[in-house]
Amino acid sequence: MKFQVIFWLVTLTTVVTYSQINHGLRDESGRHVIPRGFVINTNDHKGEVIFDSDDYVRMVRMGANTQVIRLELGKLSSFPGGKLDQNYLLKLDTLVALGRNSGMKTVFKMTVYGVDKFIWEEFWLNKNNEYQTYINVWKVIWNRFSNDSSVLGYDVVNEPRKLTMDISYTDLTKKYLIPLYQKIIDESQKINADKMILFQSIFMNKGEAIDNNQYAEIKFPINRKNIIFAPHIYQNKIDLIKPVMDRFDKESQMLNAPILIGEWGFPTFAATDTLIDGKLGQLKYKELYIRTAEIFDRMGVGSIKAWFLGNRSMQNFLPGGPSTWAIFSDEKAAGTVERKYITDIIARPFPQSIAGDIQSFLFNHATRTLDLKIKADNSKGASKIFIGANRHYPDGFSVVINEDLVLYYNPLKNVGLEVYKCPQDVNPSNFIWDTQSQKLIVLQWPTNNTDFNIKIVPGLMNFEKL
Repeated sequence: MKFQVIFWLVTLTTVVTYSQINHGLRDESGRHVIPRGFVINTNDHKGEVIFDSDDYVRMVRMGANTQVIRLELGKLSSFPGGKLDQNYLLKLDTLVALGRNSGMKTVFKMTVYGVDKFIWEEFWLNKNNEYQTYINVWKVIWNRFSNDSSVLGYDVVNEPRKLTMDISYTDLTKKYLIPLYQKIIDESQKINADKMILFQSIFMNKGEAIDNNQYAEIKFPINRKNIIFAPHIYQNKIDLIKPVMDRFDKESQMLNAPILIGEWGFPTFAATDTLIDGKLGQLKYKELYIRTAEIFDRMGVGSIKAWFLGNRSMQNFLPGGPSTWAIFSDEKAAGTVERKYITDIIARPFPQSIAGDIQSFLFNHATRTLDLKIKADNSKGASKIFIGANRHYPDGFSVVINEDLVLYYNPLKNVGLEVYKCPQDVNPSNFIWDTQSQKLIVLQWPTNNTDFNIKIVPGLMNFEKL
């Protein structure tokens, strides 16, 4: 499925007016898409990680419509210690197929893991034609998935480093990083110009963060089409979340590229699983994640959470004891026991794909209310809104559209959506509740080219609060 960039009132093919949402994608039908999902690791520090179809059902039921597969340079390249592993390619085929069969798009992200040694300072100087060696690695992936419409694109350099190189972050970005991106993009687009290229900024050395965020600012345009700015944010200071996102927003304007948050969510500690209060307690994490999620939603940016793993990935990399980015707490590579103090925020309701334009959306965690404003365009096909009723609405939920169409779902009856109020000229059968995927599917909006205010609220016909 082909995607187009939505950004600053301009798509790649037409000029269109949008309201508040300046970031996002369009699928081949022209639906406005908000990507959300998880980083999928092919290995962790203890070895290979294997996923099956049940894992992908769990992802879908947590709102995922996108996966980011983390590639290992050592299994794809001729860098020292690396070798192209045909079995690894077959594993990638399987992960893409599992995603495709679950309705997900796939992004590949290249890491430098698995080689004997990757020296960033030498890589930037390119004295041994390292750039071409790196691009040749990508060509294996580009050619293999060129005709797979479920592969959205490629995050081409994960967390590039300066380390001991005697150069400023600004100069490193201008002199080395951006020309490399341009070269990679040009080579990729020779194979399939429709695939998106995702890019990041330089990962700053320890102690050199900007607003507690360890990613340097990009100050110069890349001047290429079909690009997506994919910064990471691992912010643990609530007051600095918005300033960092505002900076990313400013960069994205200059780059003329929408934002898709490539990784987010400050790591949790082993102690967090056993504590409610305190610096490492679950209440602190819950508020941190909620405030981050609110800013993402107000901006309309997609976001990818690291990692869809269990506690086998836990390591001592931060003061405070063993910690991890994993969302499960059981001692497995791919877990099932959720850290619900973060997963309930990750898996919050949102519009996944809308036939028309998403003008604004926000899930209020206090009231458990999703407010969504759209402009409908029924020519684009069906719309999907992830609700996650199994975790957010065990008491049932009601769908209120412009306050004259009201449908509700009673989990005690489990008969799908029932009608409380419906105009005579509206067909309520166009609204379908899919229990398996936890999505509301709208086959057709009541009228075309119309602005709709949509609310998902807890309870059955509880409308005095509207």
